[in-house]
Amino acid sequence: MESEVHECHLVCGPPAAGKTRYARVLADRLGACLLDSDQVTERLVRAGLVLAGMDPDDRDSVAYKEAYREPVYETLFELAREHLPRGPVIIVGPFTREGGEPDGLAGIEQQVGQSVVAHFVWCDPDERKKRIEIRGETRDLPKLADWDGYLTSCREDRPCWPHRFVDTT
Repeated sequence: MESEVHECHLVCGPPAAGKTRYARVLADRLGACLLDSDQVTERLVRAGLVLAGMDPDDRDSVAYKEAYREPVYETLFELAREHLPRGPVIIVGPFTREGGEPDGLAGIEQQVGQSVVAHFVWCDPDERKKRIEIRGETRDLPKLADWDGYLTSCREDRPCWPHRFVDTT
C-alpha cells in the first residue's frame, strides 16, 4: 500500500511573535498534527537542565544550545516523519540559525524527508516584550531582565529561503 504525501509546514520566528497561535489556526484549518517545540519537549528539557545543575528556565545560553537545541529539533523532525503518512504536520520553533543559512530549509526538508512550506511569524519587538510580560513564563525572566541585550542576540531577519511572511504586530 502506497502512503499518501501530506503537507509539512514549518512555523518559525522569534519568541512571542505569535508562532503558536498562528500554528494553531493553521492546524485547525488543515486538520494537521501540531508539533510545537515548547509543548513537545518542555518537561523533558526542564528535567534535564535540573539534573545537569543548570537553570531550568535557561533557553538562551551557549550551554543550553549545545546540550538541547539539536535533540529538540531532531525530536520534532522524527515525530513529523512518523505522522506525515497519516496527515498534514506543522512544526513550530524558532529555527533562527537555519533562517540565516541559504541551505537551512533544504536541511530541514532532508530531516523531514519531504518538501516543507515555511511560514515566518514576526512582530515588532516592543509588542513581543508586552506579550512576554503578559504570558508570565519563568523561562522568559532572563529575557526581560536584559531586554536590550536579549534583542541583540535575537535574529529579527526574515529567512533567506522562500517563506510566507506573517506580521502579527
